[in-house]
Amino acid sequence: MTSLTVTAEHIPRLNRFGWLMGLYAENHARFQRLFSPASLAVGRHHSRVGDGLDLRLDVIEQHRYTTELRLTYAMPDPLTGEPDPSAYLRVYHDARQLEATHCYIGRRWQDVIGLYPPPAELIGHRMRMNTFLGKWLEYLAGRGHGVATLKGPQAVSKEAI
Repeated sequence: MTSLTVTAEHIPRLNRFGWLMGLYAENHARFQRLFSPASLAVGRHHSRVGDGLDLRLDVIEQHRYTTELRLTYAMPDPLTGEPDPSAYLRVYHDARQLEATHCYIGRRWQDVIGLYPPPAELIGHRMRMNTFLGKWLEYLAGRGHGVATLKGPQAVSKEAI
């Protein structure tokens, strides 16, 4: 009987950056199924499913290969007046990636990791933001949000976003 020995050097390892790119791809697939962002007009869109948590999707810019968005609930943080939680998103249509560029969940990114974080800390922060985004998108899908419930767009100025 022959035995097969597998050593750790033969098993490919995914580094943190590769893992992050995988998160971007998974989030793109989720977001594409939910909202089909390339077809959305610039402006403010709303989704209401009757649970008291109305969703707001602001399409900030539409470009040939990217779309800039803000995803939030239509409720402000009582201290700052900012929508909370909210995530600024960039969709890369050609690469099929969705990146949460920054999130506001009670605190700004500068307050969390500082102005000049080391690269490893920055990658870790991006992983946490995009993991949060993936879970939020799953939650929204489970609640029934999607293109069928999306109404809009209402024209808004960039300053209002």
